[in-house]
Amino acid sequence: MNFKSLATQVLMDHIEGANNSNRAAAALDRLADGHKAFDLGDLVGRLQAPGGELACKTRSWLGDGKNESITVSQLEKAVGTHKTAAFALALGIDRAHASDKLTQILPELIDKSSQGGELLNKIGSKRGFTELASRFWRKSA
Repeated sequence: MNFKSLATQVLMDHIEGANNSNRAAAALDRLADGHKAFDLGDLVGRLQAPGGELACKTRSWLGDGKNESITVSQLEKAVGTHKTAAFALALGIDRAHASDKLTQILPELIDKSSQGGELLNKIGSKRGFTELASRFWRKSA
């Protein structure tokens, strides 16, 4: 199990229109740079770009403390409006709705996929995925 699989499941659980894994995974790929597939590490790197207004907020998601929130405007500036539009199109939903949901999902996903200020290297084993998934559901409840 990898971060994309976890992110796909989170989308399916939280966004109307992401009701099958292929569609949700394809939407995630629209957030990637170039022609790459979705990679949480790459996305975190873009959000932490030096001088970007999300660098401090992203560190809060990676850390063990409270997560700072982001606005749709901040998300679209960091990720790119064209990417959030492509993400929404892949799900068949409105861009504004998709961007709003991403402002909620990304901080949680990054928070649950990190420990001590760093992204976990991989989920790896079934046990690792189970522990990561339980962290996600415990904090979001």
